[in-house]
Amino acid sequence: MTPVHDDDLTARAHAWLAEDPDPDTREELAALLAAGDRAELAARFGGTLQFGTAGLRGALGAGPTRMNRAVVIRAAAGLAAYLVAKGRGDGLVVIGYDARHKSAEFARDTAAVMTGAGLRAAVLPRPLPTPVLAFAVRHLGAVAGVEVTASHNPPQDNGYKVYLGDGSQIVPPADAEIAAEIAAVRALADVPRPDSGWETLDDTVLDAYLARTDAVLAPGSPRTARTVYTAMHGVGKDVLLAAFARAGFPAPALVAEQAEPDPDFPTVAFPNPEEPGAMDLAFAKAAETRPDLVVANDPDADRCAVAVEDGGGWRMLRGDEVGALLAAHLVDRGARGTFAESIVSSSLLGRIAGKAGLPYEETLTGFKWIARVDGLRYGYEEALGYCVDPEGVRDKDGITAALLVTELASVLKEGGRTLLDLLDDLAVEHGLHATDQLAVRVDDLSVITDAMRRLRERPPSALAGLPVTRVEDLTRGTGGLPPTDGLRYTLDGARVIVRPSGTEPKLKCYLEVVVPVATHAGLPAARAEADELLAAVKRDLSAAAGI
Repeated sequence: MTPVHDDDLTARAHAWLAEDPDPDTREELAALLAAGDRAELAARFGGTLQFGTAGLRGALGAGPTRMNRAVVIRAAAGLAAYLVAKGRGDGLVVIGYDARHKSAEFARDTAAVMTGAGLRAAVLPRPLPTPVLAFAVRHLGAVAGVEVTASHNPPQDNGYKVYLGDGSQIVPPADAEIAAEIAAVRALADVPRPDSGWETLDDTVLDAYLARTDAVLAPGSPRTARTVYTAMHGVGKDVLLAAFARAGFPAPALVAEQAEPDPDFPTVAFPNPEEPGAMDLAFAKAAETRPDLVVANDPDADRCAVAVEDGGGWRMLRGDEVGALLAAHLVDRGARGTFAESIVSSSLLGRIAGKAGLPYEETLTGFKWIARVDGLRYGYEEALGYCVDPEGVRDKDGITAALLVTELASVLKEGGRTLLDLLDDLAVEHGLHATDQLAVRVDDLSVITDAMRRLRERPPSALAGLPVTRVEDLTRGTGGLPPTDGLRYTLDGARVIVRPSGTEPKLKCYLEVVVPVATHAGLPAARAEADELLAAVKRDLSAAAGI
């Protein structure tokens, strides 16, 4: 963050205050100025919220390093200028939003800016899942789409995700080109923002999305699995219930405390099914109703979590486990096309695709890359993201993923089997692929910078007693992949990737060990060995990174 002198800091804050269109953030900033809170003013005005391949994401509040209406108006103006420069200035921009604080206002501001720039704008009728917006971009022939969401971030955050006309999230160089147009925006008064002129869509697009979900399931497949469902205080409930009813599945038992949208997410510390405690209410509901599986969406319903009964309790399946299960199910159904995943996901997908004679590709982290794979039939990422209908939604989709995994559970149920039984079969066929993650959330981003520098300067020669056979610095690009900030270590029977998160203040380390297992009888010993190895890799990596 750029150091700012007190006089300059105060001048910047007053200039911002003078043009801020939001009375809430004006009041907040005026209070900071009145209190003379130099530290907080420096945090707000010592830089800008950076626009990148994830768009924008950050804490709500006044100032250029926070998410607010002034920042969103500039972002929308930059996107509009980019589209005009690309010769798409008469095209349609479709805008969706979730139920977070300020999401509706940010969506309306975006529509006003697009209209003022001469583009056509259409806003989804109410807070809806992100996959509905991703679908709408292609369905309506839009030149771009904007989704106002911070996905599974804490309640104080919001964000701004941009799609181009192919229905995929932006990637370089579009992100840098849009960022340059944003930086060129001067005073907000220079950005035309009419009070009307855009369209508010009806449910026709949502109905088309729901009709498209039919393509996910096999005609005549069993639809008997019973589920418990939580929307995690987000926007998924109504769309998922409609999709399940359309498909003929039993109506899910709802976690009532988390069923309706609530931007404060009162029952969870973080509204992310992967976070400790987030699924406790769902597991309690499952203990009452004894379903075949538990399904959860994150707040914008682009992710899908799955839990199963295991030894009398309920266990969350890892994203890599669900990713492999869905792949095996699609192979069994005769799916053709390319299977793809990001480099941080389990290598088991490559083995499943190879055995089936299907093309397979690895990409950089994020569905902005996975969705662009030629001939994509199925893509997934370990962070609970699955693209099971790329012709409909070129992004992760927690609604259609929930449909597909419930179909799989139904097929297995008809044969007296479970998702865990199929995971056992895959381990015996391909080796036990066990994954884990070491994630460190920080308040000071220098902790992440220091850890990455330390690992680059002194890379470990062994982890958990396994020699490191290859070290790759991903900033240089590798295996045909574009450069990204990350490190990959290949070990004898294991793999580690270390990277800063693109959406949260976290350092994320992805661990995988592969243990050969010849028979089902050997699985308990193989799992114990894998658990020991993962714990040792995590311990040694933590020491090497100084975290």
